[in-house]
Amino acid sequence: MPSAPAGSAVEARSADAVREARRARVNNRAGRNLGAAISVGVGLGLLIVVSLFTRRETFLPVVMVAVAIGMWEIASAVRHQHVRVPLVPTLAGGLALLPIAFVGGPRSLTLAFALVCLAIIVWRALDGGVHALRDVSGGVLTVAYVPLLAAFCMMMLAPPDGHWRVFIFILVTVCSDIGGYVAGVLFGKHPMAPSVSPKKSWEGFAGSALTCMVAGSLSVHFILHADWWIGALLGVASAATATVGDFCESVIKRDIGIKDMGHVLPGHGGIMDRLDSLLMVAPMAWVVLSYLLPGSAPG
Repeated sequence: MPSAPAGSAVEARSADAVREARRARVNNRAGRNLGAAISVGVGLGLLIVVSLFTRRETFLPVVMVAVAIGMWEIASAVRHQHVRVPLVPTLAGGLALLPIAFVGGPRSLTLAFALVCLAIIVWRALDGGVHALRDVSGGVLTVAYVPLLAAFCMMMLAPPDGHWRVFIFILVTVCSDIGGYVAGVLFGKHPMAPSVSPKKSWEGFAGSALTCMVAGSLSVHFILHADWWIGALLGVASAATATVGDFCESVIKRDIGIKDMGHVLPGHGGIMDRLDSLLMVAPMAWVVLSYLLPGSAPG
C-alpha cells in the first residue's frame, strides 16, 4: 500500500516537469514570459479603453506618462554610448508637444517641435563642455522618436469621433503584434532580417498583415461606417510600419548593446519595447484616417 502514494507523487512531479518544460519552450520561442506578458497587456488595454471612453481628454495624461517614461528610457539607454541627453528641455519640451498637437493640430506641432529643438541646442550650449553635438543629437532623437510621433495620436484624438479613431489605431497595431507572434511561433522559418531581429519571420509578417487587414476592415466599416477597403489599407500599412518600428528599435538596442529598453513592464521589458510599433504606426494612421475619413461619425 505505501508504494501507491509514492508512485502517485512521482507521477505528479513528472507531470509538473513536463508542463514546466512545455512552458519554457513556449517562452523561449516567444522571447518573453508569456503569462506575465499577457497579464500586463490586458491591464494596459483596460487602462486605455477606460481612459478613452470615460472622457477622451483623460487619455492625454495616460499618453503623457507613457511618453515621459519612454523618453527617460531612451536617455538612459544612450548613456551606454556616452551620450548625455539634456533632460530638462527634452522632457519638458517633448511632453508639451502632446497637448499642443491635441489643441493646435499639425501647424502648431511643427512650430513647437522646432522650438523644442532650439531649446535643446541653447540649453546644451550654455552648459558648455565637450561632445555638445553628440548630446544635442541625442536630445533631438529622443524628442523626434517618442513625443513627436506620439503627437499624431493626439491629433487623431482631436475630432469628435477621435476616441474611436485612436481605438481603431491601437486595435490594428495590437493585432499586428498578435498575428505576427502567432504565425511566427507556429510557422516561422524564414527570417526577415536575422542580423537585426532573428525572431522576425516572413511567415510572421504574413500573419500580421492578414490579421491587421481583417481587424481594420471590420472596425472601420462597423465603427466608423466607412468602406471596408479603407480599413484594409489601414491594416496593410499598419503591419508594414509596425514591423519597421520593431526593426528600428532593434537596431538601436543592438547598437547600444542592450536587450530591453527598460524593466517596468514584466514580460515586455520597458515602455519603449511596447511603444515602438505604436509610435511608428501613429503618423501613417493619422494620414489615412484624416484624409480618407475626414468627416466620419462614431458608431
